[in-house]
Amino acid sequence: MHLVLLPQSSKNSQYMDFFPVSSNMTTDFLFEKSANYFPSEEAPQRAAALLPKAKIITLLINPSDRAYSWYQHQRAHEDHAALQFTFFDVISAKPGAPGSLRSLQSRCLIPGLYSTHLERWLTYYHANQVLIIDGHQLRTDPATVMDEVQKFLGVTPHLNYSQALTFDPQKGFWCQLLEGGRTKCLGKSKGRKYPPMEPQAHAYLSKYYREHNVELSKLLHRLGLPLPSWLREELQKLGAVKLLKEADVMKRQRRKQ
Repeated sequence: MHLVLLPQSSKNSQYMDFFPVSSNMTTDFLFEKSANYFPSEEAPQRAAALLPKAKIITLLINPSDRAYSWYQHQRAHEDHAALQFTFFDVISAKPGAPGSLRSLQSRCLIPGLYSTHLERWLTYYHANQVLIIDGHQLRTDPATVMDEVQKFLGVTPHLNYSQALTFDPQKGFWCQLLEGGRTKCLGKSKGRKYPPMEPQAHAYLSKYYREHNVELSKLLHRLGLPLPSWLREELQKLGAVKLLKEADVMKRQRRKQ
């Protein structure tokens, strides 16, 4: 999740001390990013009290993939529970399991309850202050996503990301295009390749997130927003034909606008 500070969106000097000195406070945008804000029960209210005019950008990927990615992230950082237990052991841990295992389970599973967390943020921020990005589209078509982000923020002049980015086959994702055709990519910790998720774990998570994904589709429909590609796939697996038809109607209406 990103908190975007619009010009003059906060006059709290203590908070602003965490940011570099802006060259132009009337036009510059400041960003704060944290994976911990989105699922927090306290963060939305506190953020709104401090930054009522901020804009919120949240990136949603398939919650099953997000859970697995966090597990692998913790393994890379030598978390004891992640190294000791398999992914399925973690996500299926029972209430009597060791505290370290239950803590890791919570960090894997709870952030993926997207509709619950979005509803909480929308309690304190108007829907037009919140941008929801399809994580799969950002990976495959970043220029289009960044065009949407710029429109959402009102950035001028508009940067053409289709000319600023190029796909790096060695890295496996899009990177900044520099002069002379050179590329500048994110560090080694980004874009790690993991072993495939165990089928047992995949089935468990599909069931675990089923109702939450349905609720997310209803929320996005209510907001008049398109469904992320991964969510459409999950609904198709559930046979949620009505929800998909409603999403298609909304998509056609958005194109006409």
